[in-house]
Amino acid sequence: MGSFISLHCISASVALLASCAMPVFAQSPGADAGANVLASEVASRGWILFSTKTGQGDYDLFLSRPDGSSRRNLTQTPDANEFGGRFSPDGKRMLYRRQSRGSARAADPGLNHDLWGTKGALVIARADGSDPQPQGDEGAYPWASWSSDGKQIACLYKREGQIRIFDLATKARVRELPSRGIFQQLFWSPDGKRLCGTANFNGQDWNIVSIDLATGRETLLSRAQNCTPDWFQGDPGRVIYSSRVAGLANEYGWTMLMQATADGKSRTLVCGERGRHLYYACTSPDDKYVIYSRPETDDRLEASMAIVRLADTPIIVPDDYAELRSLYPNAKSGPVLHLPQAGFEPHWTYAEIGAK
Repeated sequence: MGSFISLHCISASVALLASCAMPVFAQSPGADAGANVLASEVASRGWILFSTKTGQGDYDLFLSRPDGSSRRNLTQTPDANEFGGRFSPDGKRMLYRRQSRGSARAADPGLNHDLWGTKGALVIARADGSDPQPQGDEGAYPWASWSSDGKQIACLYKREGQIRIFDLATKARVRELPSRGIFQQLFWSPDGKRLCGTANFNGQDWNIVSIDLATGRETLLSRAQNCTPDWFQGDPGRVIYSSRVAGLANEYGWTMLMQATADGKSRTLVCGERGRHLYYACTSPDDKYVIYSRPETDDRLEASMAIVRLADTPIIVPDDYAELRSLYPNAKSGPVLHLPQAGFEPHWTYAEIGAK
């Protein structure tokens, strides 16, 4: 994120097979017993959608079970990158962005965390990846986010300082409102009443702001150096986001996961890990779990993913991460389920998705 997260250009990562028919198990037999229990607990709870790099060097969209098993490639397009996948609220469709690899200039690689929502064409497909339908030219409908009924999308136009809402069936613009400093990562609340995003607001850079759609009023949810917000899928009153405090374990600090109430009155730790930056968090549809990526450096896009139970949080890893534990002395040390694959911007649905 700008000065907070350096531009996340495409970097070398673990290549994945284009498709995988055999199960992949997230934890080895010798792994932490609590993590093994967690793996069994989430294994049949729907599907995870994420983007990651393939052996051909492009980014494709993948599905897997939440424990990392039954992985399959949904897009398989060596000449294009697909990223930013997100299920519709009913789990029947997904939206994502597709950018031709040839269209990315050397000085503008296109796929990075700060800008991905403005790159490529918006595509809407069935949840299994079939029937992909581009919704416009490259760059159209930036940072598109589903409405609660799946009939509209909210889009962020940074240069104009506007948020525009479109009807998906007709493509008609139905509303426009000021962005209130939001410049990336726009998401619509599950009850349809608010938007949130990363904002520079009232002289405070890199913060999380929510906007009440009924009044147009904004609420500051965070305090400095924050990004990648998302609503709890089952609770329109809470937002999960990433936050970095300089000086925790090193001068730069490590990015942790936080949650805040939509009224801006409460903030608390979800999970922090020394030696890792925790990003792209998404809750399960019932808000019992959180999935996130954990890159070692801020110049990584996709990274190994992990899941924790919200009931177990706050969690601090390792237990002797003294700098963070001094702020949250009652935090637990796990369990944490590490998935066997890298992912970027994961999203979770409990809908059942068959093969194409």
